[in-house]
Amino acid sequence: MVRKKPPKDPLFYVYAVFAFTSVLSLIIGLEQDGIIDGFVTFYLKQGEPYLNTAHGHMICYWDGSAHYLMYLLMVAAIAWEESYRTMGLYWVGSILMSVAVLLPGTVVGKYGTKLSAAILLNVPYVCLPVCAGFKIYKHPSVSNNLAPKAIQEIQRKGLLRRPLDLMFVIYFIFSTGFCIFRGLIALDCPTELCRQYVQLQEPYLKDPAAYPKLQMLVYMFYCIPYYTFALSGLLFPGYTWMPDLALLHAGGLAQAQFAYIGASLHARTPYIYRVPEEARNAFLVINILFGIMPQLFAYRCVSWPEFFMKTKEHEKDE
Repeated sequence: MVRKKPPKDPLFYVYAVFAFTSVLSLIIGLEQDGIIDGFVTFYLKQGEPYLNTAHGHMICYWDGSAHYLMYLLMVAAIAWEESYRTMGLYWVGSILMSVAVLLPGTVVGKYGTKLSAAILLNVPYVCLPVCAGFKIYKHPSVSNNLAPKAIQEIQRKGLLRRPLDLMFVIYFIFSTGFCIFRGLIALDCPTELCRQYVQLQEPYLKDPAAYPKLQMLVYMFYCIPYYTFALSGLLFPGYTWMPDLALLHAGGLAQAQFAYIGASLHARTPYIYRVPEEARNAFLVINILFGIMPQLFAYRCVSWPEFFMKTKEHEKDE
């Protein structure tokens, strides 16, 4: 098919190569679980030993499953000359969140003294998604056929008349406080409340591998500004960038929470840093909700974007 009609989008070949590396990530994850043996043992020991951690284990599984599926869908969309803008932005958010925690966490954590040239293999996972993100963003978004009067009617509704948006506003406010709280814990806040929370709820935040600390700092410096923009976008109409930003954030949070929840409970995490049995239910409910709500908000923004569309009145004001 490619020989008869070569794809015009150069990202086709990027996704094809990344799909192959996703299969390698899945092999690494399966070998770490003992399901297969002898494929990448030497590489894990000499090349990237930090992948032997619980966090490394979980990101391998995410790359070998979720990212692999995204690559297949985007390759198929390019081959069939269909739009993959929504999936592409979601993937950009997911993969950039992964490397934003993995690379700094490896350098500042306990594996910082064991770095080898193999860590440079992660450079394409930083550069190519950034370049791809700009290219994907330039793709035309799906047009909405609603009449301008219908859009204006929707935008005239106050927040109290939009119960779904009100729920998201409440979520963003609570999540902002939650991100600040866990960010302070990552920065070794000495207060009794922080100390008790780490000891009784999420001891994984003190793991010397440093990945959970980096994750909380990324949440604090990345999610909180996003929540501010999202709150503004839900209160005032006409922010056309909201669906795109919601997709980037949803992809990042899906990857991050999958890795964080899995590593907090994983057998490769030392026992003293795993979530206590008595706190497991509360831990799962809080963190699963923290990961699912951005997915629901992205779905809301993409499916019903009328409130975020610009009308002629907005264009005249500008």
